[in-house]
Amino acid sequence: MSQAQNKYIPIYAVVFSVIVKCLFFLTHHIQEDAFITWRVAQNLMDYGVIGFNGDTKISASTTHLYVFVSYIFNLIFGKANFIIPILTFNTILFSVGSLLLSHLLFQNNWHKALFIILFGILPPAIKISILGMEYGILFFLEMALLYYGFKKQQKWAFILFPILILFTRVDTVIFLGIVFLVDLFWNRKLRWEYILGGILGVAVCVSFNWFYFGEWVNNTIVAKKLAYDNAFTLQQNIEYFILNYGNFWGMLKVPSDFNPITILIIIFELVCFIYLVKQKEKRNYFLWIIFLFGWVKQIVFLSQKSLFDWYYWVPQILLFVPVIVFVITQKTRRNFWLASLVIFYIVPMLAFQTVHSIATGNGEWNYRRSIGLFLNQYEKDKNQWILLEPAGYVPYFSGLKTIDEVGLVDKKIQEEIKKDKSSIWINTIEKRHPKYLLANKDLFEGKNGEFYRSKYTLLKEFRIKDHLKSENPLLEKIYRLKPSGTDYNLYVRIN
Repeated sequence: MSQAQNKYIPIYAVVFSVIVKCLFFLTHHIQEDAFITWRVAQNLMDYGVIGFNGDTKISASTTHLYVFVSYIFNLIFGKANFIIPILTFNTILFSVGSLLLSHLLFQNNWHKALFIILFGILPPAIKISILGMEYGILFFLEMALLYYGFKKQQKWAFILFPILILFTRVDTVIFLGIVFLVDLFWNRKLRWEYILGGILGVAVCVSFNWFYFGEWVNNTIVAKKLAYDNAFTLQQNIEYFILNYGNFWGMLKVPSDFNPITILIIIFELVCFIYLVKQKEKRNYFLWIIFLFGWVKQIVFLSQKSLFDWYYWVPQILLFVPVIVFVITQKTRRNFWLASLVIFYIVPMLAFQTVHSIATGNGEWNYRRSIGLFLNQYEKDKNQWILLEPAGYVPYFSGLKTIDEVGLVDKKIQEEIKKDKSSIWINTIEKRHPKYLLANKDLFEGKNGEFYRSKYTLLKEFRIKDHLKSENPLLEKIYRLKPSGTDYNLYVRIN
């Protein structure tokens, strides 16, 4: 079959990849922070303000573009029905992005199709697609920039995509910077259109923050830096790296300091990359871009103690691209390499992600969402406040105004963090008197127990063990194999 005859094969692979990942919707595995973005979008609907609590402006979401996309989906489908449509949208965008990436790496359409399928069912690809975060949009925009800008040489792409990319996440300056440097060293010339696009992207993002929120960078960045700031010694930094590197360079989290699987994967990725770039192929230009970006992004974020695993999804999967390309392009023993990759890595990783999504979906959708639903029914006055951490499922499904201890959705608590990080709960309660407290410990025990007992009473206990049951015996085994969730106590203020 000629290339012209099988030109639709990659499209069929995209459709297949989307269908496979849509099956994961059944697990209800949705990231906590997605509900922050969606509540900001709904706050814009209800109050005409980008915020979290009524008419108070705050950049509570890490992404501006995705807030507006979520706003549109809420308008079209309604608050009760938009989640599956927007998850499908994210999944389609990621899969189209993988199609564009395949065009950068392969000439043969069968190779493209195989790449799209293998690439699309790896754990980071599944999480990017289905967890409700902005990375499906971001991956599509980044691959569209490489394809339409640097492959097709479309000048409009150099202007448009950097603006959209930076308006999605400001930390994408790392990606745009790596692309600029590789292109400069590769082609020995400046692309003024691309430079203009980058300048406009920064200007649009910073100007929007300043003129709308009165701040230069998103509140989320300020809040996390303030709440998680740690001054480490050199020895502590080394210990920290050893403890965490395996969780971010690899594709699965292993509860141990030493992760030999990750070391093997890193070595194999490097070997495959070196093997490929030694060949005189046009794809080397793009391999250098995605591989250098993957390493730089990982190192920068790990050095800043960024423990949230979604920061690493895109780098994780891009670093694995040379492995897939190496296997697919083998002229001898390709079937052996392909079978080995699928049997010993792809299938186990897919199985791991399936178990992880089922267990995590239970712990978050079935369990943590139930706390929000209980509060929604119990408290009819949605102007009442709750102090808790984190600010995802419970605020979204309860509808209550929220103070989170990090300060992502409420700036006032940041002042308490600056004054005395160890006493932010007590100081916030003294000043603001929230009606509800949701804590992952017994507040009546310990040195401040008398303070809490004098102002609050225990309303309800929520225990993860009560949600490790299912009529399906296989699901129950998975729930108990990998219990996901935290025990909580819900307190109400004494009138």
